[in-house]
Amino acid sequence: MPPKYARLAGLGAFGASAGLLALFALLVFLTRPARVGGIDTTNAIVAWISLGGLFVALILVHVLIGKRLLLLAKGSDVRHPL
Repeated sequence: MPPKYARLAGLGAFGASAGLLALFALLVFLTRPARVGGIDTTNAIVAWISLGGLFVALILVHVLIGKRLLLLAKGSDVRHPL
């Protein structure tokens, strides 16, 4: 992969992780308990924890791949960058 494309893909991976974090924040905001009805507090917290684990895993993978792609773009001697 040419360094120019590796750098672009690495920065894209960091951008995707920021987008995933924003999506999780939006989901938490939309599913918070309301006084007039809807989901109760216990079920909301369970849903946030389960979705949080999924989003944390996705964000960590994007950050790790982004770091490796930026290392590849620098031209450092990495045998297996991915």
